[in-house]
Amino acid sequence: MAHPHGEAKFWLQPSLTLANHTGLSKHEPADAERVVARHLQEIIDAWHEHFGG
Repeated sequence: MAHPHGEAKFWLQPSLTLANHTGLSKHEPADAERVVARHLQEIIDAWHEHFGG
């Protein structure tokens, strides 16, 4: 997930986990994780549709 001042990388499986982040404030990675969690299945489905599997 990108932000004008930084980014966060998440592993989606086997469970949603923050892999790393750069340039984000202390609370922004947790905020990003909540957004990803709300859309997790949609993200996974789009990944499979685009890349197969």
